[in-house]
Amino acid sequence: PSAPRGVHPGTHPRTPPDSPRPPTLLEARRLRDGLGPRPPPLLLAVEDPWARLGSGGATLNALLVAAEHLSARAGCTVVSSDVLREARILILHMGRDFSFDDCGRAFTCLPVEEPGAPAEALVCNLDSLLGTMTHRLCVGSPPGVWVCSTDMLLTVPSAPGIDWDGFQGVRVIAVPGSQAYARNHGVYLTDEQGLVCDIIYKGTEAQIQQCAGPDGTVPLVCGVVFFSSDAAEQLLATHVIPPLDACTYMGLDSGAPPIQLSLFFDIVLCMAGGMTEEDFVKGGSDTSVRSARSVLWTALHTFPLSMACIPDASYDYMTTSASDHIRSLTLLPGSASHLRFCKTAHSHVDQPCLLEDGSSVTNCLLEGAVRLAAGSVIQHCHLQGPLEIRPGCLLSGLTAGSSPALRGCPLRDIVLQGHHIRLHDLPCRVFTLTGRLDDWQVRPGATYLNAPWAEFFLRTGIREGDLWDAETPRRSRCLLSARLFPVLHACEALGLEDVLWLLAPAAVAGKRLARWRAAWRMSWQELLPCLDKAAELGARRTLFFLQGQRKVRRVLLGRQDSSLLPLTRSAVHEGYHEAVLGTLDEVASTAGDAGIAARALACIADVLGCMARGEGGLRSGPAANREWAVAFGRLESGDITGGVRELAAERQKWMSRPALLLRAARHYEGAEQILIRQAVMSSCQFVTVGQAELPPLGHWVQVACPARLDLSGGWSDTPPITYEHGGAVVDVAVLVDGCRPIGARVRRIGELELRLVSLGGTPRSEAVVELVCRELEHLQDYCQPHAPGALLKAAFICTQVVQLPSQKPLQAQLREGFGGGFEVHTWSKLPHGSGLGTSSILAGAVMASLYRAAGKAASTESLIHAVLHLEQRLTTGGGWQDQVGGLVPGIKIGRSKAQLPLRVEVEKIPVPSGFTQTLNDHLLLVYTGKTRLARNLLQDVVRNWYARLPSTVQNADALVSNAEECAQALRQGNLPLVGECLDRYWQQKKCMAPGCEPRAVGHMMDVLRPYVYGQCLAGAGGGGFLYVLTKAPRQKEALHQILAKTEGLGNFSIHSIEVDTDGFSVEVVGCDQKDTTHPGEGRAV
Repeated sequence: PSAPRGVHPGTHPRTPPDSPRPPTLLEARRLRDGLGPRPPPLLLAVEDPWARLGSGGATLNALLVAAEHLSARAGCTVVSSDVLREARILILHMGRDFSFDDCGRAFTCLPVEEPGAPAEALVCNLDSLLGTMTHRLCVGSPPGVWVCSTDMLLTVPSAPGIDWDGFQGVRVIAVPGSQAYARNHGVYLTDEQGLVCDIIYKGTEAQIQQCAGPDGTVPLVCGVVFFSSDAAEQLLATHVIPPLDACTYMGLDSGAPPIQLSLFFDIVLCMAGGMTEEDFVKGGSDTSVRSARSVLWTALHTFPLSMACIPDASYDYMTTSASDHIRSLTLLPGSASHLRFCKTAHSHVDQPCLLEDGSSVTNCLLEGAVRLAAGSVIQHCHLQGPLEIRPGCLLSGLTAGSSPALRGCPLRDIVLQGHHIRLHDLPCRVFTLTGRLDDWQVRPGATYLNAPWAEFFLRTGIREGDLWDAETPRRSRCLLSARLFPVLHACEALGLEDVLWLLAPAAVAGKRLARWRAAWRMSWQELLPCLDKAAELGARRTLFFLQGQRKVRRVLLGRQDSSLLPLTRSAVHEGYHEAVLGTLDEVASTAGDAGIAARALACIADVLGCMARGEGGLRSGPAANREWAVAFGRLESGDITGGVRELAAERQKWMSRPALLLRAARHYEGAEQILIRQAVMSSCQFVTVGQAELPPLGHWVQVACPARLDLSGGWSDTPPITYEHGGAVVDVAVLVDGCRPIGARVRRIGELELRLVSLGGTPRSEAVVELVCRELEHLQDYCQPHAPGALLKAAFICTQVVQLPSQKPLQAQLREGFGGGFEVHTWSKLPHGSGLGTSSILAGAVMASLYRAAGKAASTESLIHAVLHLEQRLTTGGGWQDQVGGLVPGIKIGRSKAQLPLRVEVEKIPVPSGFTQTLNDHLLLVYTGKTRLARNLLQDVVRNWYARLPSTVQNADALVSNAEECAQALRQGNLPLVGECLDRYWQQKKCMAPGCEPRAVGHMMDVLRPYVYGQCLAGAGGGGFLYVLTKAPRQKEALHQILAKTEGLGNFSIHSIEVDTDGFSVEVVGCDQKDTTHPGEGRAV
């Protein structure tokens, strides 16, 4: 979009060209994806060649510059109008100066937050208009040129209903308004075909009535017009014809005299059907304008000018009335708006209860007791209470240092603003004070601070000669030209109190009058050209990130489910990442809570990831570089403060390029995992181990476990979600093909060693892996999940059969504690990555048999929490649903509260008589033939949870609620409703872990859909087993035939499953002679 700063007649002096340039602001929006889903290929900020060019001249100049750039891009050596044929151009007029925002109407901030935006930022009127144009008005339009003013608040419904079929010429956009509002604005007069006959500005009552529709409303001019490619080409062609050449920068460079033209009354009006050439041309204000109108008539009058009036749209011109401006910021926009105004936007407020409904706070830091009445607005302020702002106030640009002067001051119906100005090279701060009811221009009954001038002079002792030169005509003596506002003082620093005294009663005012007179003062008219917009925008940005840092603390320390990722992106784009990193370091090191610290470290990883800007590789990867070992060691020892300090010091060495930034981010996620482990291991207090009879030497303790099906709620059991949000999972313990597929057995042996044997699919299978551990160092790699026998080694340590670390050698521990060593066998009939909870259930089986073989006893609840502990020590993470599913018999729902220590409570779900057999008849297990390869699924889910992505938070809520609905459906014995829960659960899994549905599996599910009530991949998805709830009973053979006829499914297989109502079994069996021999002498040690 091009951004000409067109000036309309009768406006204030223009800001000098060394003011902040729109490219900086628009480029910032491009970086944070604020210019639509795909940023335009060409982004221009076009300076008007003349200070008082007018909106028409500015449009022609902007169109020329756009065409010139497009021509250059197309390889042309001269401007070619052909480039406009397929171009889609949006020209935004930045408009005139604005009394209530130093950056103009376009950059006036609105009290809006956009939680779904990719990057967090203040929302200004320009953003609102860009959204309206891009996503609403421009949708469906042909190639051409849109022109839009930015001096109004425009609300348009999501489907404006503009018909573009057969469109030609030029189209103006109108919104319905009242006839009373139209008296001070422009309206369109149209014929029955919707073609514009005339544009009436501030018309008579009769003229306005003539424009009214059947409902009494009139079509208001709202500053938006569309030129077809043909019309845009003809308009562009006029830039070489005098006097229109003076509207462009080329005319300026060629020495042409300036000319001022209006977009609507000098360009658009010539196409109105009720206009004659004679009336149009003679309507020009002077000879040059009349000559320009003649050229425009010849070029454009044949194009049809149609109007589209948008039902339910609204238009609110941003006037110079303070009352209007306050009202526009404190009233909610119409229901058609894509924006939702809020009382507090991008602000930190210590005591939000002191903000009355109907007030508005945007981009502020309000510390202490700041009371704000309804009908008042604060923007871009850092204030410290106690303060009271009564109704009718607008405060803007005030710093914390202004607060003492405000205390005790009667703030009601006033506009108080702090401004950045630049006098040559001298930066200054100036404060202006006006009344809500004051008018800048000369009018009968003029006021200052809402009272007649005479009353103001009497109260303060100020004289007319203090404000206006003697030669200033009385008709020009107005608020706009009154030198009221102190800028510099020869001896003293000036502050807010040097204007606030103007509100004081006469007794107080006398003390300040001499100081005020001694200061060099300026009028608002004189201040306007000196406004330092770059400094103002910089101050707003600094304040935005200052309150953003408070938001970081508030969200993390308050454990709020607000995402900090959009703020992180903005901080990186705008160069404030170091400040955010410092705040995150502070929160992590001082919170005194491992859960809060872990989330803070995850946020630091997000900052580093954003700084890589999509380069350097993948976010997920290894995190065990020795350079980070000192920091990790401190965290492991419980020294969070020292660990965070060491992490920050190491981080500084990894900031130079994207690849290093991503590797640093991985290590921060590794550090976060240490703290998650510590939080989860708080569940150890729910592990209770008693004494039992020690089985005889050589006697096996054997445990056989069912698999588990997760019917709903999975992922909500995953740390940290399970203890930060709370979890609920419905699980079923199942036999697969009639047997319990997972098991372990343990016996004491005479040798002082640990024999770890992994068998094939059954207890009688041959050994696949055998290990012997005779020294403690052989167990050191228990925390490396891929190390041989890691799970079994971790089980010995977590059951405290073996103490590690310890000064006592392993053989001594075994001799003194148990009179011998141990031999462990494990097996599983299920393939790797099955999704049926194998590893966690196997851990439960090993620990149950190991406890019993060591003469100890543990309840099922203790085993559930012991497995949680083991998996954290093993560093595989994982939740609690697998062991709940495999260790607790039948159908049940497990729950955990959003708190630490983490405790899992299990409720068995009672089902109607015969319903368990119904489930057995309708449940089938389909092995997809696909092994789950997405190793980083868990890491991605945890990352998205810590970022509190709205979709992830909402999905966590949905997972828990769906689990409760599924439990209720099971209690009712409602098979179709259970199926609905399964289907919904699969959609929730895909939301939580995108990419968990391989294409072949999706095809298989599509084929099966007509025959099932519901279906879902078991576990995290990505492969393994699919379970289906069939509509008809006993469908194993029928489904096998259906899938066999389907191409591209690979090696699938179908298995019967039935609910295991007995649960896992622990039995002590005699010495098996076949097992007393020592198989294989080539055992790994």
